[in-house]
Amino acid sequence: MKKQVVKKVRESKKKKSVFPLTSENYFIFGIGIIIIVFGYVALSTGPADSFWSLTVAPILLIIGYCVVIPLAILYKRKAPKEQMGD
Repeated sequence: MKKQVVKKVRESKKKKSVFPLTSENYFIFGIGIIIIVFGYVALSTGPADSFWSLTVAPILLIIGYCVVIPLAILYKRKAPKEQMGD
């Protein structure tokens, strides 16, 4: 009896050790990289005191680095609720 319980516990631990990032995480990460690239492109266009270099580029870079990339790392889809009694 104890061997069966120990075996089930070991199997359940093995099943939980899956890679935490899914394709949705990589998709969000890709969007973040694209936003960052657009930020650097906006930073390099025009003179140093242009609207794109001083306003748009920093906003895009902050959104990319501080919002989208961390969101891609932390995002996890909620598991569907199991109905009891069915």
